[in-house]
Amino acid sequence: MRRVTVFTLGGTISARGGDQARMSGAEVLAELGVAPAGVDVSLTDFRRVPSSSLGFEDLTALADEVGKAVAAGSGVVVVQGTDTLEETAFLLDLLCTTEEPVVVTGAMRRPDLPGADGPANLAAALAVAADPGCRELGVLVVLADEIHAARFAHKAHTTSVATFRSAGAGPLGAVVEGEPRIWLRPAVPSRICPLRIDPDIRIALLTLSLGDRGELLEAVADRFDGLVVAAFGAGHVPAWLVEPLAELTTRMPVVLASRTGTGATLSHTYRSPGSEYDLLHRGLIPAGPLAPAKARLLLHALLSSGAKGPAGYDRPRITAAFAHLDGAGLA
Repeated sequence: MRRVTVFTLGGTISARGGDQARMSGAEVLAELGVAPAGVDVSLTDFRRVPSSSLGFEDLTALADEVGKAVAAGSGVVVVQGTDTLEETAFLLDLLCTTEEPVVVTGAMRRPDLPGADGPANLAAALAVAADPGCRELGVLVVLADEIHAARFAHKAHTTSVATFRSAGAGPLGAVVEGEPRIWLRPAVPSRICPLRIDPDIRIALLTLSLGDRGELLEAVADRFDGLVVAAFGAGHVPAWLVEPLAELTTRMPVVLASRTGTGATLSHTYRSPGSEYDLLHRGLIPAGPLAPAKARLLLHALLSSGAKGPAGYDRPRITAAFAHLDGAGLA
């Protein structure tokens, strides 16, 4: 028997009806009927909240429990709402060692609606978490029988049961007739050193839009420890924002991401004022292929883990951590 520890946090999979009531973890498992053959399930009813209400305190506590389960030789399934599922999965990928499979899943349709997808997603997640062939893949997202790496997984549709995509990469595999099939393996793990989350660290996320005059930047300097800019295209901002952003880099790390959510930021294709070349040479740090919300989590973890000190921030270390996930220099 393969042991799998299930942590339930709430979300649509537990929301029978549209009010605030949430089914218990035991009730969620009961909807499954019978666990996959050969799987011994241990349940922890961890939280019962919508995923939009989860905070860093919840997820750091979850990461500790996931780490204990993995250390004891158990695979892990985390069940939560899909609104922030991609962020939970990536944060666990940064905080946890994953010698055993760690899977995050949920549902897009409530259990009282026709075509509820929760039981099928949970069955697939249990199959992946119990499979030795899914070890050392990092944290995984499993929904609609697809297996995604946490660093790439993205909720791409508000209601579709096939909402999760791995933009620019594709899924690592699929669950076919109840059995995981892995086609691809990430070249490197998401984290290159032990990381933690300090809830008191504050990272701002600013998404630019047409005509942005930068007024929100004025609120960043005195209230936050770092900034992620979700810029246009491959990493571009209006020319009039260059100087304010450059000035911020003297006080905090400023990471340059793309609001498109797919593809890596560039480094030297464009060289006009406000281009990626201009911004990087003024001290901004490239996010590479990380979507802005995930870049925010990585920067938060890095500053929580020693890349911030009385003399300022460790720009080379932060830059190296983002470059590690960009696939540069892996040959």
